[in-house]
Amino acid sequence: MELKDSVSIITGGASGLGEATTRKFHSLGSKVCIFDLDNLRGKKLEKELGENCEYFCIDVCNEPVLIEAINAVMYRFNKININVNCAGKALAEKTLGKEGSHDLSRFKKIIDVNLIGTFNILRLCAEKMAKNPLDKNHERGIIINTASVAALEGQKGQVAYAASKGGVAAMTLPIARDLARDHIRCCCIAPGLFLTPMFEGLGEEVCEALAKDVVFPKRLGDPNEFAEYASQIVQNTYINGSVMRLDGGIRLA
Repeated sequence: MELKDSVSIITGGASGLGEATTRKFHSLGSKVCIFDLDNLRGKKLEKELGENCEYFCIDVCNEPVLIEAINAVMYRFNKININVNCAGKALAEKTLGKEGSHDLSRFKKIIDVNLIGTFNILRLCAEKMAKNPLDKNHERGIIINTASVAALEGQKGQVAYAASKGGVAAMTLPIARDLARDHIRCCCIAPGLFLTPMFEGLGEEVCEALAKDVVFPKRLGDPNEFAEYASQIVQNTYINGSVMRLDGGIRLA
């Protein structure tokens, strides 16, 4: 899939990994549509990138609003080629803590946003992608989801987050198989520890301590490295159905 002249929908595209992906894809000639709830950052990024960038205030769990936004993308750009899903929430809560058992509503919320929200948008994007003509590589679209190393090595207090990201990882191959007849690929990136706004808020000392577990290089990941990886996956047609780690070799105990 060529990024030049493509149309991309990037959820969580106003900050962190999503923002870096938005910037990277736009720089390579893709028309980018930012789906995010952060109006301030979303509108600022839309204004900065200018032409061929549009921001939509979107909750990925809200089906009617999501359908309306996707229809608006189709009306403006007439197609959807790429969907990268970075929208997600984290939660630190143990199965059984000092205050009692894990709050069920908070567990459901993480599953709703990270897992169901991801599937909600990719299924709707796939429906539009399937109507695209075949490109020179005989494909119509690509979906890239974001899991986490927590899907495989969840830490204490990560039961909800690990469950949600484990679901994202597990559905990668079935989706790829489902969409093969429509010439649509589905892949998944499982990032390690990245220097996103969430980690920056922990402070430099904490970030340095976390970086010690990385094999090499001894630092947190740069969101631009995630964006670069996503662009490589888009452009390499033979990558399909895989969950790919991007973590500096970290294996959390």
